[in-house]
Amino acid sequence: MTKIEWTDETWNPVAGCSIVSPGCTNCYAMQMAARLEAMHVESYKGLTRKSGGRTIWTGKINQVKSALAKPLKWKKPRMIFVNSMSDLFHEEVSYWFIIAVWTIMEQTPQHTYQILTKRPRRMKDVLEKFNLPILPNVWLGVSVESDEYRKRIEVLSTIPAAIRFVSFEPLLGNIEYPDLRKIDWAIVGGESGPNARPMQQRWVEIIKLHCEITNTAFFFKQWGGKNKKKAGRLLNGQTYSEMPIIKDLAVVV
Repeated sequence: MTKIEWTDETWNPVAGCSIVSPGCTNCYAMQMAARLEAMHVESYKGLTRKSGGRTIWTGKINQVKSALAKPLKWKKPRMIFVNSMSDLFHEEVSYWFIIAVWTIMEQTPQHTYQILTKRPRRMKDVLEKFNLPILPNVWLGVSVESDEYRKRIEVLSTIPAAIRFVSFEPLLGNIEYPDLRKIDWAIVGGESGPNARPMQQRWVEIIKLHCEITNTAFFFKQWGGKNKKKAGRLLNGQTYSEMPIIKDLAVVV
């Protein structure tokens, strides 16, 4: 099980990552990877280093072959976040390994898989290059933390998928005109932890408004901050936990 509000389980066939944009600065996965290495978990060895008193990625990637078959053992249907400790479409993840992950997802239609990336161009290139099938149980998403990275949504919108989603987390700035016309689900959340950067309510409300205009499901995860539990996840006195409507693959574009 996982503490992530919008999924049931995490599956990490890839370990390690690298910083690509400001949303990565306080990534919880860097801290977790360092703890796992300290616990002598072999697949996390050498993935992080100290820099100015902070733990950061080294850029090393481990393709954890032993983790590939894990979903095959889960018989009960689960919502599974793929690679909470990495990015499946990181440049150092090999083509063959991505195909292997895709094959496992195809072999386990009882599960629903959520793949989130900050590298949508590579995702598009790999899916097209190897003509990987559009799977009804695979949702494809991008992380967008500010207006500067809004183009990730544009790339995602060109990739056929059963569900397309955007994680605006950590939301670090205003995104005045997010184009959500081809997006099925939007997750919004503030950064949490001791070095959390603040999120303004207006930024959240603008995204919610665009979700209403485009009929995009809206999930408000948290306000974040140093004590995210205390800050909670109420927006104007309400909890928003909307989930996307599954589409007929025959009309996916």
